Amino acid sequence: MVKNGTEHLRSVRDGRAVYLDGKLVGDVSLAPAYRNAVASAAMLYDHQAAPANIERMTFELEPGRRVNRAWQHPRSYEEMVERRKALVEWAELTCGFLGRSPDHVASSVSAQYMGIQVLEDYDPRRAKAFRGWYEDARRNDIFLTYVINNVQGDRSKAFGDQGAGAEDMVARIVDEDSAGITIRGAKLFATSAIMANEIFVGSGQPLKPGEEHLAFSCALPMNAKGMKMLSRKSFEAHALSEYDNPLSYRFDENDALIFFDDVKVPWERVFIHRNTDMCRAQLHDNFAHVYQNYQAQIRLSVKLRFLVGLAHGVARTIGTVNFPAVREQLGKLASLAAIIEGMVYGMEAAGQLVNGYWMPNKHLLYAAQVQSQETYPQIVAAIRDLAGGAMLMLPSSVEDFANQDLARLISLTQISPAMSGEERVKLLKLCWDAVGSEFASRHLQYEMFYAGGQYVTRGHSYRTYDWKGADALGQRLMDGYGLEVKAPGQAA
Repeated sequence: MVKNGTEHLRSVRDGRAVYLDGKLVGDVSLAPAYRNAVASAAMLYDHQAAPANIERMTFELEPGRRVNRAWQHPRSYEEMVERRKALVEWAELTCGFLGRSPDHVASSVSAQYMGIQVLEDYDPRRAKAFRGWYEDARRNDIFLTYVINNVQGDRSKAFGDQGAGAEDMVARIVDEDSAGITIRGAKLFATSAIMANEIFVGSGQPLKPGEEHLAFSCALPMNAKGMKMLSRKSFEAHALSEYDNPLSYRFDENDALIFFDDVKVPWERVFIHRNTDMCRAQLHDNFAHVYQNYQAQIRLSVKLRFLVGLAHGVARTIGTVNFPAVREQLGKLASLAAIIEGMVYGMEAAGQLVNGYWMPNKHLLYAAQVQSQETYPQIVAAIRDLAGGAMLMLPSSVEDFANQDLARLISLTQISPAMSGEERVKLLKLCWDAVGSEFASRHLQYEMFYAGGQYVTRGHSYRTYDWKGADALGQRLMDGYGLEVKAPGQAA
């Protein structure tokens, strides 16, 4: 048995509270603001369930039950490569534009499970709760998202010092009893929450002593009583057609703020309880943070390949592909995409067995994050440069082609040495949706900041680099000479 798209569509029709434009949205699988994105998620599950794909995309968890390889716990380099190939195949279906596809948070919690000793050392009861919840989530191959960031507020002040009226700004424990904890307040960024099955709630930001009421982690179904999703603007709702806005029409995964309005969480779903150090440890003292971002780099490598292909397509369609300067620029873009892809392979090859599980190399992961935060905007800017005004002077919509007079004028003015006028418009509209539209702007911001600001990723890179080995190289050389003068040709 393998989860398919029909099952996923059925699972999101659960009465979840999603708000958009001042109104409560009903069935997200039918809502014009979300239905195509939800269908895209269902498409991923249909792909894994297709008989020709089952062996590649899933593994046998137990007799009669197969789940996506995102839940696989690789015990060797070979198994990690096998898992990565499945993640690449999923990413290719969306060209990497579902930033929080089902394999992202599944990767994070799987690494937490593989490093369960971190929770065992903290509190065996919380470890038991996590283990039971995780095994059920994996068995049902759920679409899991997370919220691990607090609302910004006044960045110059601590979360608990935002002033009168801001008590509910950040999600906190407001009550507890023998049945569980009650939480109130907000968390973000709940990307893909509108089409997920459950949400992992934690804290990816440092907490200080005195903020124990903010220090918890748990998991909740998306229809939990009192949980409200405040959706950002829907780009899908404003997409004219698939021809005019091919990416935003299908892949607007949406981002949401989650407000917990006195949400009761049973103890069997509480994993951290009033411990600031453990909130950090749950993500960083095992390989959870590395594993989730390893998946993100796999997805991004596919997205960069797609964008570089668009750049090449632009050069072909406007007839500049053989210009030396353009080929030079395309060669640079190809190298940037290949660097990230190569670093993914490096993370795997330089990985290590940790408690019997193969884990990617930490520093190469963080180094790739540093590079990708710079690479993505470079490639976007290069496509805009290569296209120039070509992406601006396009027909208003696909409806123009239905008018014979306009269709004739389009064929006369949208000339290309490589394709028809209709194909030229199609390609350039795709390019605009990828790099110039409001949807594209959101993706630029997402890729630059989903892992934190550059000071965060560069800090991770600094902390995980082998400085001892690097320093030793220079020291070994310096140890071989001193102030004494040696005769020419004399060995050190």
